[in-house]
Amino acid sequence: MPLSSLLLVLAAAASARVMDRLAAVPPGWQQSRAASPDDPIFLRIALKQQPERVKALDQAVLDMSTPGHPNYGLHMTRDELRSYTAPSDDSVSTVTSWLQDHAIQPTVDNDWVSFTTTVRTANELLDTQFAWYQHSQGSHPALRTLSYSVPDHVAPHLDLVQPTTRFGNLGARKSAVFDTHPIELDGTIIPEPNVKFSTKETDPCASQITPACLRVLYNIHYKPAAPDDNKVAFASFLEEYARYDDLEVFLKRLMPEAVDANFTVELVNGGLNDQESEDDSSEANLDLQYILALSHPIPVVEYSVGGRGPLVPTAKQPNPPGDNEPYLEFLLYMAGLPDSTLPQTISTSYGEEEQSVPRDYAIKVCDMFKELGARGVSVIFASGDSGPGDYCISNTDNTTFFEPTFPAACPWVTSVGGTTDPSEEHATTFSSGGFSMYHEQPVWQKDAVNRYLDSIGDVYSPFFNRTGRGFPDVAAQSNRFLVHNGPYFTLIGGTSAASPVVAGMVALLNAARKAQGQPPMGFLNPWLYNNSAAFKDITLGAGRGCYGREEFGGGYARWNATAGWDPVTGLGTPLFDKLLEAAAPGTPNA
Repeated sequence: MPLSSLLLVLAAAASARVMDRLAAVPPGWQQSRAASPDDPIFLRIALKQQPERVKALDQAVLDMSTPGHPNYGLHMTRDELRSYTAPSDDSVSTVTSWLQDHAIQPTVDNDWVSFTTTVRTANELLDTQFAWYQHSQGSHPALRTLSYSVPDHVAPHLDLVQPTTRFGNLGARKSAVFDTHPIELDGTIIPEPNVKFSTKETDPCASQITPACLRVLYNIHYKPAAPDDNKVAFASFLEEYARYDDLEVFLKRLMPEAVDANFTVELVNGGLNDQESEDDSSEANLDLQYILALSHPIPVVEYSVGGRGPLVPTAKQPNPPGDNEPYLEFLLYMAGLPDSTLPQTISTSYGEEEQSVPRDYAIKVCDMFKELGARGVSVIFASGDSGPGDYCISNTDNTTFFEPTFPAACPWVTSVGGTTDPSEEHATTFSSGGFSMYHEQPVWQKDAVNRYLDSIGDVYSPFFNRTGRGFPDVAAQSNRFLVHNGPYFTLIGGTSAASPVVAGMVALLNAARKAQGQPPMGFLNPWLYNNSAAFKDITLGAGRGCYGREEFGGGYARWNATAGWDPVTGLGTPLFDKLLEAAAPGTPNA
């Protein structure tokens, strides 16, 4: 090669900045085939927001979410929020010019740029090689790469380009449902609405949890009005669809007074409402049935989110959805909703290991949850079902490391762990918790979390990030929920059950506040930690995980439920009457 050509090659290499790089193909994935140069690919670029506005937004959300602050409850409109998240004109100009130099005509929407191109062009644009990868437990291939770069002059203007190095394993892990047990309707013991807990031998709720059990356990008796501008929602992924027929059977059997209740469905990113699907829908049915059972008559919305293809545009789907990018696509849809149609409470029961998610992606998605909080939305996530972790092996160096979950470890969501046994409520063994790898401990939980850390000393200190965001924040029952799914009533366990329980209660709090002319709760966590007395402190049980690791004697690691906050049940389980009084003083719990 002539010296002049070599210098040009070296100069080009030096002018590119690596944005993300994986050391190897993530566990569970393997390359299935090379990508054709003409394969279409849909990409999104997150433009960098202006640092001073980001800092101002963080503070504004904390202020509007902190009881006693003059700005408490003063949420933003969509347009007000966009003024905080807008990139600089220079960032928009630089990135769009770079794309146009590659014959790409992008779409710009505030701090996001999207476009469809070919693999050939994407490889040149990002100095990379896309290929098709397959997960061992998934049926949908994904177009991904192990690293990507952008020119030096472009790098300061963007946060990420995805889907690139974001493999994810949501499709393999599915939801946070831990276990299911189909049971026949005839012969089941279903407690009456006036059930009272006594001993385990006589307590019908010891064998199965119903709405009546939850109302008694958590003292939920408030009967709200149903204003149209107070909605509670849940997100369904991975081709799960809540079923109208299942809801009808559930209500006839367990809530005959609400038998005419229903829900609406909004389709996101190519999602469907396939009522004839033969695939399992236990997660979607669980979410719907228990949110509605606790919050009735507040309107319920299911967001059915696609995200696993097709990659090739069709007449019905001219713009291909981001492949296996459910959170990002869902959040972009929510960000675009008018203020009048935005729900006030959202429950989501899906997750994966935090370390399986690229850091820049995890932080960006977490910030988008913050933006929902700025608009007065309470975002609630199941903490997961693996205790301190499943395999507890670091992806970077194969050492033992506890596995926080994503997005439950994001500080801008409310993370819900699991308990069991209404007569003597204690932590479930599968309830996930711990400390984030990516997110620092937020100010609103420092006192509570540091008291816990002081109490355990150096126990497990090599295996987790002591300065990370601690999760979960709260907990609720999560075992043996009676759900109608297909031909059966089914007993379902997992923190997936706890999240809709908490969401239903938050929807009730919003209704009570609305009746007093107050704004919705919005981002919950500062308020929760300021009202820890409104929770029953769970001090029994433990979350278990990391089975078989030699550091734990070949047994398992455990987070114990202890006095105060702990990384298995958080602050504890709700005392609804106290929550109601704190949220809407003077509202009768009846």
